[in-house]
Amino acid sequence: MEGFFQRYLSLYRLLITKLNELLSNYELSYSLWQVIFYIKNNGPSTLVDISAQYNVEKPTITRRVHRLEELQIVKQIPGKDRREKVIQLTELGDKIYQECREKITGLENSVMEGIAKDDQKAAFHILPKIHENLLNREGNKSE
Repeated sequence: MEGFFQRYLSLYRLLITKLNELLSNYELSYSLWQVIFYIKNNGPSTLVDISAQYNVEKPTITRRVHRLEELQIVKQIPGKDRREKVIQLTELGDKIYQECREKITGLENSVMEGIAKDDQKAAFHILPKIHENLLNREGNKSE
């Protein structure tokens, strides 16, 4: 389907812009939100876990976590190994997550306005399959 990537990327950029505007009231960006979202949904996590989830280098995640620590949204807790940094949300982090989640849900609902529920469900299921296909292709690249 020619032009699919162009349509997706233009949508992606617009969504990220909207999310960044929404999150800016909390001194957050979408990249910082990803860390908060991951920890909220997976519990205390290592930097390696988070970087693997988003396919981002560990130093990038380290910078994001430092910023979230400055904002008192996350804190380090002792891990199995002293070299391993385990991060969890603070009480403030939990509160900010809830507030942002409500606003993001409102944004999700508004951008889906006028789209049939079946089409919404189809998109919800198709995007992870595209992601999986991309990951599988990358994995087979060296073979």
